[in-house]
Amino acid sequence: MIKKRSININSVGLVQTDYYTFAAPPDTFQLLCGKKLSPITIAYETYGSLNSDKSNAILILHALSGTAHAAGYNDENDKYPGWWDTYIGPGKAFNTDKYFIICSNVLGGCNGSTGPSSIDPTTGRPFGLTFPMITIRDMVNAQWHLIQHLGIKTLLSVAGGSMGGMQALKWGILYPDIVKSVIAIATSASISAQGIAFNEVGRQAIVKDLRWKNGDYYDTGQPESGLSLARMIGHITYLSEKHMHEKFGRRFQGSEVPEFDFNDEFLVESYLRHQGIKFVDRFDANSYLYITRAIDYFDLKKDFGGSMINAFENVKSSFLIISFTSDWLYPSSQSKEIVQALRATGKNVVYTDIKTDKGHDAFLLENKALEKNIVNFLRIKFDI
Repeated sequence: MIKKRSININSVGLVQTDYYTFAAPPDTFQLLCGKKLSPITIAYETYGSLNSDKSNAILILHALSGTAHAAGYNDENDKYPGWWDTYIGPGKAFNTDKYFIICSNVLGGCNGSTGPSSIDPTTGRPFGLTFPMITIRDMVNAQWHLIQHLGIKTLLSVAGGSMGGMQALKWGILYPDIVKSVIAIATSASISAQGIAFNEVGRQAIVKDLRWKNGDYYDTGQPESGLSLARMIGHITYLSEKHMHEKFGRRFQGSEVPEFDFNDEFLVESYLRHQGIKFVDRFDANSYLYITRAIDYFDLKKDFGGSMINAFENVKSSFLIISFTSDWLYPSSQSKEIVQALRATGKNVVYTDIKTDKGHDAFLLENKALEKNIVNFLRIKFDI
């Protein structure tokens, strides 16, 4: 039986993942790196109903490790709902009684969309490192093909946090006549040198694992130790120091005295190892390499002659920009920089810096202020 929480009035209930394939030969999909892909499959889910004039569609964009499964349950035995179930559903921030919600797995991912673990039609084997380098721009352009397939001419909003926020900003820039509004949460116009450094340490953990085999591990099993360590490193950046202290402190597990060994004695050690183990079960190591590199390459200033004002000059969307006071991976100052550029070009922008101790992951957790800001922005702009 389905757990009661999956079928309550605030849940979208059971949902299925769909797949759309495009750029089949002789057509190809041009990538920013200069290479081409053919064909491409995009995994996606939808929630709610598209209205008669197809004007109520909202595209949700996921972060590094996200999937197309943003809300509800794929199966009666699912232990957890979709990654943004807190905010997607009847009466929630992205109200499925009003809006038609779409979420797709990014190009380069490993949860149904074409990526390095997909089969290369020219060899009959997984791409591995022969998969071409992808960018945030490529992810957005692939999503555009999906939106066209669904027959949607305009998007009421594009919304996402972290890497999802980068995609949302890029949507507004690349497709100004399609996107009515952008909701960019806990993100930036380019990741900092420190952020690139953390991504590189994670990648090195993977490539130094002997089981990685230069990306050709699909017959022998992926580099679990390296990928697990990469996730542990990344997870540290998602939490604030205060939240980590409140959650774990210096507490031991199972004892109040040290055992004087290198096992996971501290609660925080056990937590990080658990996160690493869970990640290995659902993610591909090569996808981690490609997606983190796409995040590194994202740089709106560089793309527009060193000026973020130039980047936003031609956008037509309204913007809701949200940051969190304890987010040190994508600090509030980076969101404020985006807001300043938008206002300098006369764009309609609402900005909120939400006080919280939860760190970068705050956009994934229940937060009344975040919910209120999204609800009010959508209601004021598009009360349909």
